[in-house]
This record gives sequence, C-alpha cells and structure tokens, in this order.
Amino acid sequence: MLTDTGTGAVIRTSLAQVTAVDGARVPLLVHRPAAPRGWLVWAHGGSWQHGSARAWAPITAQLAAQSGWAVVSVDYRLAPAHRFPAAVLDMLAALDWTRQQTTDLSAVVGGDSAGGTIAALAALAYRDTGDPVPAQVLAYPPLDPDCTGPSYGADPGAFPPRADLRTAWRLWLGPDTPHHAVPATPLHAGNLAGLSPVALIVGDEDPVRDDATAYADRLRADGVPRSLRVLPGVGHADLLNPAGRVLPAVTAALSTLTTDSRTTPPTKRPVS
Repeated sequence: MLTDTGTGAVIRTSLAQVTAVDGARVPLLVHRPAAPRGWLVWAHGGSWQHGSARAWAPITAQLAAQSGWAVVSVDYRLAPAHRFPAAVLDMLAALDWTRQQTTDLSAVVGGDSAGGTIAALAALAYRDTGDPVPAQVLAYPPLDPDCTGPSYGADPGAFPPRADLRTAWRLWLGPDTPHHAVPATPLHAGNLAGLSPVALIVGDEDPVRDDATAYADRLRADGVPRSLRVLPGVGHADLLNPAGRVLPAVTAALSTLTTDSRTTPPTKRPVS
C-alpha cells in the first residue's frame, strides 16, 4: 500500500510477521521510503497495556516521511496478558528481521513512552549477547518502576499520574518479577558501558522527565555517547499531537545520530 503523508514523500506501507524466540508471532507494520537512509525499529506507547502498530500508523508513517528512514512498527504483546519480558523478545525479533532486510544501512531502535522502555531494554540485551548494539532514539521513556523523581510530583494534574504509572509497571512486570538476564529498566543495570549512542527526548512538563535525565546521567558516567533534549512547555504523549514538537525532535535525532550497528545479522539468543 502506498501512503501519501502530505509531506510530498510517498511511503510504501506493508505488513510482515516474525517469530520471537519463545514461538510467539509478532506482526510488523513497515513504512518504507523509496531510498531509506536507515531503518528504525519502533515500539509504540500505551503503558505496556494499550496501543498497536495500526493505531500508531499515522505517526510512524509521518516519521518515515519526515526522516527518510524506513520505520518498522512492532505490534508487541501487551500486558497484563503478556508480562515482561515478552515485549522485549518481540522487539528483538523485529530487529533481527530488520537487519536481514538491508546490507549497508544502520538499524536503530526507538519508541515513545512505554515503547521507549522496551527499545532501551532491547539495546541492552544486544549489548549483553555480544551482537552489534543498535543506537537508541527514545521519546519520554518511563524508567523508574517506583516513580520516585521529583518531576512526578511537580504538577499533580499532569499525565500520566504517578499512581497510574506505578500500576502500569506492576501489570507489566507482575507481582513477583523473576530474575531475567535483562533488567526491567536500564537504570537497574550494573553498567551501561558498551551501548551505542542514545538520543533522549522529553518535555519539561512531563512527569517522566527525571527518568530520562537519570538515564542520560548514567550513560554519561559509563562513557556512552548520549544527547538529552528537554522541550519547554511539552508534556507526555506529545508524539500523538499532529502539531507537537516531539516528532520533529525524533526526526532531528535520526539525522544526527551515529551508530556502529550496521547490517551484520545477529546471532539469535534468548532473553531468559
């Protein structure tokens, strides 16, 4: 299917499907320009419980059109029916598939809100298996299951409320999260060294702002190239606003981000 995004760029949108290491089928929605500059594997937001690649399609198609990158939108499994690390396994399968589609372009992971959390964990999983590590482009990812940062209390009426986000974390992680090779958040990793560059985008009115700042600080301390862009007057979920500022910021990040995650096909290893 050809999609006219209104930007002058025509994007070819198609469906694909991959299989995660645990046997789950993972649908993909692929937006591809005629000559992609790179490949972005994207996880949508929705508190790990809501949303879909189809619901995010207008945004991901615009992202492909504005950036010139092919965007692979992942229909990952949702909580509470599918708890951590199911969504991360789905993201890894999508990245494996993406790297098989190209021989000379970079593959980057990204996501908005809960999808940003999933993307960050996928990059960490690749770091820990020794495969080429994808760079990250993350829009306002929640990274603290306890929501302890002062930004969560800065505006009691801001979305998402702290109580709601803490509930969402519990529904995704479960009441007794077992030990996994990949932690539930990169902030719980012992060390972040070895990750490829990370671009973080968050609004100064977003309750998760301190999570993004904490991740940026940890990355810098561990020697990982990173950028943090805090957008004034911007709250959570701004990517879904057609007139918002996060989508142009993601596009700008893609245009400047460097990565060593070229097209060497990865060795698939399970996250247990």
